Amino acid sequence: MAAAQDNPFQAGAAPAAVTASDDRIPLIQKCAYASGMLVNNLQAAAIPAMMIVLNLGLGMDPRLVGIIGFLPRIFDAVSDPMLGYISDNTRTRWGRRRPFIFAGAIVAGCVFAAMWQPPSGKTENYYFWFFLIAQISYFLTYTVYATPLVAFGYEMTPDYHERTRLHAFANAVGQLAWIGAPWIWAIMASYDDKVTGASVLGYVFGGIIVVFGVVPAIFCRERLAPPVATQEKAGLSGLAANLSEFFSSLLTTLKCRPFVKLCLATFLVFNGYQLAVSFSLYVMIYYLFGGQDSPAGDLNGWWGSLTAVCTIVVIPLTALLSQHLGKRTTFMVTISLSMFGYAIKWVGYNPDHPYLLLISCPFVAFGTGSLFTLMGSMISDVCDYDELESSQRREGVFGAIYWWMVKVGLALAGLLGGYLLAFSGFVTPAPDATEPVVQSADTLLMLRLFDVVIPIVTSGIALAIMWTYEISETRANDIRAQLEQRRGRLTEASG
Repeated sequence: MAAAQDNPFQAGAAPAAVTASDDRIPLIQKCAYASGMLVNNLQAAAIPAMMIVLNLGLGMDPRLVGIIGFLPRIFDAVSDPMLGYISDNTRTRWGRRRPFIFAGAIVAGCVFAAMWQPPSGKTENYYFWFFLIAQISYFLTYTVYATPLVAFGYEMTPDYHERTRLHAFANAVGQLAWIGAPWIWAIMASYDDKVTGASVLGYVFGGIIVVFGVVPAIFCRERLAPPVATQEKAGLSGLAANLSEFFSSLLTTLKCRPFVKLCLATFLVFNGYQLAVSFSLYVMIYYLFGGQDSPAGDLNGWWGSLTAVCTIVVIPLTALLSQHLGKRTTFMVTISLSMFGYAIKWVGYNPDHPYLLLISCPFVAFGTGSLFTLMGSMISDVCDYDELESSQRREGVFGAIYWWMVKVGLALAGLLGGYLLAFSGFVTPAPDATEPVVQSADTLLMLRLFDVVIPIVTSGIALAIMWTYEISETRANDIRAQLEQRRGRLTEASG
């Protein structure tokens, strides 16, 4: 079906209609869903921030640390879309998503806490296998929670703008995790043994995952799904048929052009940022502060917290711009501003005035604040686009593939970051070192180049991809009208 095209720098949409009362999401449900997104952001921020203890606390080779971050994502390649497919086709008195969210939060929180309790005095090889197995176990259990949660957000309202408001609200709450996350290293470094600091934080964050993670399952209500085209089948032949249907659904999803563009753009913007920022703390420690952990931890904390605060401001601004300019045009504007922020970091890395780095925060925040606010809303539109083509509601599969792609990008960023760190000539300090390690001038230059240039390049490619994105507001409203004519409106479940 041909998609309408419009100028990327014009709204290209009909005047925004007033959201019908039936399409509005009650505040209590927005808050409950936002609680789940707070958990999602917290664990996403905590894991890479705490992983640095393997290098600077246990003395592990950074390449091994990168491998630990990468290999578990291979399992996610199957578990994420499979869980999405299962939740799409689950029918219980509590809905399709809520049972998975409730059980997944409890199990994942417990596994997260256990992951950061390694025995002391072991070899590098032992720690490699301990953390590799722990990470695989955690991500498999967290999939049970996160995949249905993300799908839940795509189906809570059919309204074009209410979708953006939901994701803006949830992402604003989720950003609270990023205000505190930059201080994780400072907290771990405040202990005599950084590994002990990581152990304490493991218990704290694991408890938060359990307590806040079950909230969406308790307070949110699902819209009733339309009948699926296929039915579950029993026995071995039924299992084969269901697996065949799963892979067919997966292939159909990957052929959806608007969805692929959203995935590629997110992969480039978010993981370019994550790869670059993995070098920031090293630059602060060894370039700005001559190997001193404490002042670097403070600056890293202030930079990250200020960026998170600015992000919270950017999120509602993104929703407002989207309502007047359209989602695609807003993406083009905000990501361009973030590229300017990355360029400013080069000037901000000044050993004589290290806190000059903070001037980049408001601009970088335009990328971190707008990306998932817009993408979450746009994937909801894509799910409607897909239903028109396939006559199925597959939020779980779309959400699983999208977030698996994000997680693979994070893993690749960690893997590539470890190898780039080694390539730069970085000298890893011994666990019992008492004096700061001096890095070479060439190493420090390469670390700064990695930090600044990588996200500018990846964001620029993302802008080129999104230039041709197909679904404008006019197109989305037309799709909704056709769907409601075909199968009627989805109503809210009362259970």
